[in-house]
Amino acid sequence: MGLRTAVIRRWLRPLSCLKKRIRMKKLFLDVAIEAAKASGRIQKKYLCKNHHIVYKGEPTNLVTDVDHRCEKRIISLIREHFPGHGFLAEEGGESHTASGYRWIIDPLDGTTNYAHRYPFFATSIALESDGEIILGVVFDPIRDELFTARKGKGAYLNGRKIFPSKTAGLEGSFLSTGFPYDVKKTGQNIQPFNQFVLQAQAVRRDGSASLDLCYTAMGRFDGFWEFSLAPWDMAAGSLILKEAGAKVTLTSGKAFSIYKGDVLASNGRIHSDMARVLKRSQSYQRVNFHSP
Repeated sequence: MGLRTAVIRRWLRPLSCLKKRIRMKKLFLDVAIEAAKASGRIQKKYLCKNHHIVYKGEPTNLVTDVDHRCEKRIISLIREHFPGHGFLAEEGGESHTASGYRWIIDPLDGTTNYAHRYPFFATSIALESDGEIILGVVFDPIRDELFTARKGKGAYLNGRKIFPSKTAGLEGSFLSTGFPYDVKKTGQNIQPFNQFVLQAQAVRRDGSASLDLCYTAMGRFDGFWEFSLAPWDMAAGSLILKEAGAKVTLTSGKAFSIYKGDVLASNGRIHSDMARVLKRSQSYQRVNFHSP
């Protein structure tokens, strides 16, 4: 009886570890959702009030007191559950720990929109494990739209599975892009923008990369490209895009990394056409961010 019990326990141990890992991954998602929604409540509360604005170099690159409020609340909630995890946040910098986990946070993606009370902004939260993004949450508090994804588990909008569009040609495509803060000095993305305006059905510039990626993931946009982005702009949205079945690369067509500074995302059907337009428009410089 003792030998049989020992064998059963040895057999059950891996199963117990697996269940524990599954519970932990579910907790990661639950905490990220809680933090994103808490951030969204702050954004809605202060949207129509006067904000303290600070400019980060360029007059087009600004941060508000709400950015800081949201980031502080997000990090506080995550630390309550995972005190040993590291962070890479837009306003607070980065911290590394021995845990192998790092939360990548944009507390208010679309700060310029927010400062002007233009209702297109979101909170973006991703979890990186040993250099790989394993979880992504993007929350739009104005539309109450919650985009979520876990690696290998698909992508969802308010609990409903999402997929990219089926648009097959560039001429019928609905695209989105953005411009870097120093565009007035560099002219970066002007030439590609002009080319896509002439070749696509329409191009939008909404000012929130995380939402642009999510909109491409669920078919509102057929494609999105942008240069000079930071890891927190793309971390959550890029995983949501991949898990939805869409395609993401660098604008050169090479393998994507959130630390390389640019992105080309599409439904997959128009990806090569978009890449060709960007290649012909070689008027950009790639910005590299440090990868841990």
